[in-house]
Amino acid sequence: YSYLDIRRATFALKQKKNVVFLCISLAYSYLDIRRATFALKQKKNVVFLCISLAYSYLDIRRATFALKQKKNLVFLCISLAYSYLCSAKEEIYNKVRKDMLRIAVQSKGRLFEDTIGLLAEAGIKISSSKRTLLVQSSNFPIEVLYLRDDDIPQSVASGVADLGIVGQNEFEERAEDAKVVRPLGFSKCRLSLAVPKGCGYYGLKWFEGKKIATSYPAILRRFLQKNRIAAGVHVITGSVEISPGIGLADAIFDIVSSGSTLVSNNLVEVETVMQSEAILIANKNLDDEKQAVLDELLFRIEAVKAAEDKKYVLMNVPTDRVKDVVAVLPGAKSPTVMPLATEGWSSVHTVIEEKRFWEIIRELKQLGAEGILVVPIEKMIP
Repeated sequence: YSYLDIRRATFALKQKKNVVFLCISLAYSYLDIRRATFALKQKKNVVFLCISLAYSYLDIRRATFALKQKKNLVFLCISLAYSYLCSAKEEIYNKVRKDMLRIAVQSKGRLFEDTIGLLAEAGIKISSSKRTLLVQSSNFPIEVLYLRDDDIPQSVASGVADLGIVGQNEFEERAEDAKVVRPLGFSKCRLSLAVPKGCGYYGLKWFEGKKIATSYPAILRRFLQKNRIAAGVHVITGSVEISPGIGLADAIFDIVSSGSTLVSNNLVEVETVMQSEAILIANKNLDDEKQAVLDELLFRIEAVKAAEDKKYVLMNVPTDRVKDVVAVLPGAKSPTVMPLATEGWSSVHTVIEEKRFWEIIRELKQLGAEGILVVPIEKMIP
């Protein structure tokens, strides 16, 4: 009733005596026209139709059951059609899933926002709803699996997800067997040691015999071992920065972005252990179909990243000063130079980094450049 045709099912339920009509209708609509035609000619042999359909398309066990329970034909028809459609749906899903990439991303926070922003810039449409654990793109063979950031490395290494976008700090901490595909350049931070202000810090040896609170014990222990420092490691999840203030630890080892959290807790950053940013990781055993999808995804990401912080600059330049202007421009391989309708003037087009533009704007003006236009670039194909 739920999976077939409400009108047909409703009619059949009201007309229980007309089981032949239901059998013929279901067979014609969902299964095999030839068998339906045969059944239409052999109306008296409805049981044969049911058993034949079950045997040919679906499940021998159901056919055997129907043979024993000839009277329950309506149940058999609906059950058969349900099974048939479920099998077809599963077959289609498996075929699609074979070359569909599953990418694990953080379910909330800044990394989530940056990741979804990157996918959107790459032309991949993902539903903004985070209430669903798994969301499929509507225009690209990829599905997004929302997880906690510390679960992403394991999910990729184990094959639950094919790809993952995660902070390098989490990847290093979990030390899972996955490969780094490329850095992504956003969600940058650092892992640093911080101590209370006025504690008399004099160098790494200060930590000797001290207790350090952290959410990244593996990275911290490797650092301490490398520098031959015997310090205690106190593992804590969340609000690491309050540990020295409540006497739980002498120092902390945690993520630092702007440093404002340290300042508000009367702490000072003293040693940077590692720099971190978002990275794209992948399972080491991707098949050829999934690798092809990954290559297409990387092509799009490269185009997006290549355009970051770059501007398309157009300017009008006296023709006799074009060589001087081109020599100043630090952009692409060779600027485009086109003559203007006004004799003695040319238009120069190039791509440069925005920060470099402000360094040379005055020099360009001195060389006679006019009508300078600076246009943002959405994508740039390498």
